[in-house]
Amino acid sequence: MAVRFHTTIAVEDLTPRQAKSEHARLEGEIASHDKRYYQDDAPTLSDADYDALRRRYAAIEERFPDLRTLTSLTQKVGATPARGFAKVRHAVPMLSLDNAFSEEDVAEFVQRIRRFLKLDENEKLSFTAEPKIDGLSLSLRYENGVLITGATRGDGFEGEDVTENVKMLDDIPHKLKGKVPTTCELRGEVYMSHADFVALNKAQEKSGGIIYANPRNSAAGSLRQKDSKIAASRKLRFFAYAWGEMSDMPKDKQSDMLGWMEKVGFQTNPLWKLCKSTDDLIAFHRSIGEKRAKLGYDIDGVVYKLDRLDWQERLGFVSRSPRWAIAHKFAAEQATTVLNDIEIQVGRTGALTPVAKLEPVTVGGVVVQNASLHNEDYIKGIGSDGEPIRGGTDIRIGDTVTIQRAGDVIPQIIDVVLDKRPKSAKPYKFPIKCPACGSHAVREVNPRSGKEDAVRRCTGGLICPAQAVERIRHFVSRDAFDIEGLGEKQVQAFYDEGVIMEPADIFTLEKRDQRAVKKLKDREGYGETSIRNLFAAIEARRSVALNRFIYALGIRHVGETNARLLARHYGSIEDFRKSIAAAAKDAEGEEFQELTSIGGIGEVVAEAIVEFFKEKRNVEAVGRLLDEIAVEPMEKAASNSPVSGKTVVFTGSLEKMTRDEAKAMAERLGAKASGSVSKKTDYVVAGPGAGSKLAEAAKLGIKVLTEDEWLSLVGQ
Repeated sequence: MAVRFHTTIAVEDLTPRQAKSEHARLEGEIASHDKRYYQDDAPTLSDADYDALRRRYAAIEERFPDLRTLTSLTQKVGATPARGFAKVRHAVPMLSLDNAFSEEDVAEFVQRIRRFLKLDENEKLSFTAEPKIDGLSLSLRYENGVLITGATRGDGFEGEDVTENVKMLDDIPHKLKGKVPTTCELRGEVYMSHADFVALNKAQEKSGGIIYANPRNSAAGSLRQKDSKIAASRKLRFFAYAWGEMSDMPKDKQSDMLGWMEKVGFQTNPLWKLCKSTDDLIAFHRSIGEKRAKLGYDIDGVVYKLDRLDWQERLGFVSRSPRWAIAHKFAAEQATTVLNDIEIQVGRTGALTPVAKLEPVTVGGVVVQNASLHNEDYIKGIGSDGEPIRGGTDIRIGDTVTIQRAGDVIPQIIDVVLDKRPKSAKPYKFPIKCPACGSHAVREVNPRSGKEDAVRRCTGGLICPAQAVERIRHFVSRDAFDIEGLGEKQVQAFYDEGVIMEPADIFTLEKRDQRAVKKLKDREGYGETSIRNLFAAIEARRSVALNRFIYALGIRHVGETNARLLARHYGSIEDFRKSIAAAAKDAEGEEFQELTSIGGIGEVVAEAIVEFFKEKRNVEAVGRLLDEIAVEPMEKAASNSPVSGKTVVFTGSLEKMTRDEAKAMAERLGAKASGSVSKKTDYVVAGPGAGSKLAEAAKLGIKVLTEDEWLSLVGQ
């Protein structure tokens, strides 16, 4: 059954059911974009569009706090570290910053700090302000002044060990100057100048290497080279601006810490400034914006940080961001160019996505040639709510179009220059047949609302080569079964020759190859070593974690996060299959209700899972796969905190800390701070004046703690 997404409904107007389904959809979409940005260095969404997704996701959780779980994306940063490097666990998490998009947002940021700290308007606040470098975050750990480890941010808690490569950067000292703390972790941004970026791409083009889309991607790709000599040749640079674990703090202000970093041997951005009012912050932002084009490196905004470190400590963190800092983003950049063609790409879920092929144009120092056209309504000039966009003007091949780049990623077409439209231009006819298999491509209709889905999808299912190949590629990908030696070209070749048509075929490949007339050794590009390595890689994946198995199936709307939620809930593949099979038989039954009750799994996701297992051929394919592999039960995350994984509600007037500080403490200890009492609540911490929440806790038999009992429980 098709379910309408609710992106056109204001968050304050969403029903609980609508909010749950929208929250789940957004979680899957954001997680996939995080992976492309942080792991693959190949983002496909503009910063502005990504920020909009994040803001709506967070707003839904703010209004419906029960949707916020320990696995919510508001609690995460970045993505799982990429394969190929040793992993480094950050002693202090590397979190990201919340964003401001207007001067009003900046003013509200300052006022929030005043409210949290209970400061009156006469209390002076100072902030450091510095350009926000668009590069790759890096953490450098020094012991007794000597560089020990260099690590990328990764998912904020665990990054990649790139020590040997960072030692090749001139801006990073191998030994700190002067007297420094025994343990000293300095953080900042690796970046590449515009001039070095252009020179690198010219050299890459000449040698037939990868052409990078922008300086940020080239810096990330260069730092992740296996050969440190390559990293050394790329002329990477580094600005220091923060710190992680410190055995002793040398200064008590953000501004003084920047000066201290320079003294011990680091480069800090020379444009940083100490600002003493909201007007100062806004003036600095405008000034940097005017200088942006001449800086010689990419920035995408300005970062403001409260200067006093003791106040930073009191403010703490919310979700994945500090309360004491914010990134004031720049507006999107625009340019005009000609639309040469529209190509249709078929994704692994059968979605037909139109891609604009543009006359190459430089926007803010980046050459762009492609733009996403989203769907056929967008081309026609119709918005997601059915209302006209661009004044109802459609987009035609041959049009001169205005493109907008909000971040160094694929831009969007925002308008058409009608007075330059050629007479030969005709309205674009979106295909009603799949260009990959010829099957009908349809737009599902929601039986409740009667409205069409925005996306047209191929009905070919398993017979569509575009979907079949993409599903196998997804199955062997890094976050699924992670089988080395089965890259895009190999999967396509094996599929074209009928060797691997479904996942189970991967695990019978070696046995079949022994009987085959044309063996792998007879194929171009395969030697004894590569064949041995491929079979070994496959054999190593005959046992896989439950969450990876579920993710690898490629069920629509089930990304890494939802796969983990399902795995943690059901625990074993046997319980998962049994429960989902029952849910597939009865959409009103207990098992389906259990599925939708899992935190983070909304109706849209639940129905997608059920639809997958309603398809007999899918069930048979899963059965054949399980005949070849073993699925490991999901292990629960270990933690030393006595409240890790617990749900806590604070009510009444707390006397030793503010309500926000109490919630921040609970979240730091791995608990979920909820705004309402339910059967899922573990503790209610009640202060003087507690009312209805305390009464509800008594009614449900939930343990009630005083503020002192809470602090004793968590060891504070």
